[in-house]
Amino acid sequence: MFDYKKYFFLAYELLNTPLSILFLSEWHQQHKKYFQFSTSIISQEKRNMKLRSIGLATLMAAAIGFAGVAQAGPIPYPNPGVQNAAQYTFTAASTGDVTAYFFGSTAQYSNELTLLINGVATGIQGLNNYTSVYGQSLVLGHANAGDTLVFKMINLAPGNVGPWYSDKSLNYDGVNHVYSTNFGGDAYIPVGTFVAFEDIPQGGDLNYNDETFVFSNVNSQVPEPATMLLTALGLGMLGLRTRRTK
Repeated sequence: MFDYKKYFFLAYELLNTPLSILFLSEWHQQHKKYFQFSTSIISQEKRNMKLRSIGLATLMAAAIGFAGVAQAGPIPYPNPGVQNAAQYTFTAASTGDVTAYFFGSTAQYSNELTLLINGVATGIQGLNNYTSVYGQSLVLGHANAGDTLVFKMINLAPGNVGPWYSDKSLNYDGVNHVYSTNFGGDAYIPVGTFVAFEDIPQGGDLNYNDETFVFSNVNSQVPEPATMLLTALGLGMLGLRTRRTK
């Protein structure tokens, strides 16, 4: 039977001799710099990971912040002939009235505007594009902060098209019939959310200039190009970090 105790005490005696202690001490001094170097590398990597985490958090926070509010864009729609790819979500900014202001029209059709709050029609309709003037207003309904708003354009003449909604999924032709951006306000219309409609099936000429309005007490959420870039960078950093930690 193998005597473990015997060899244990023998090894202990060998390592406890002055020569062994001197050797181990010298070896430690020679290799101490390598231990320090390794520790330095580990510490630096931890700092780098922390900086990457901060950068990632900053990018994602910026993306989230930008995504909350639609950034100001040109008026009228800058890409006529091309369907607007942006999908908008409109909500009530605060508890109170949602007011529409007539901005303009180039349409031959006769149309009027109404509103759905959380999917329910308010029953208020108006701002006919043939009889309304710039800055004329209409309270479309009373909403609570955060309520979902869908603007609806009703065709009166010829009467056989539409209706068209600001929510693309509700349009029977599957086409986006609105373009939206911020409006800075003037002497007749306050600061608000600009929404322009295309009133012809399949989008017609896609100039989004048939009926245009500005709405107060409305927030618009849509991924803008800068937001999408920030989000892509943040996700890219997250993927890189995940791969490096595996």
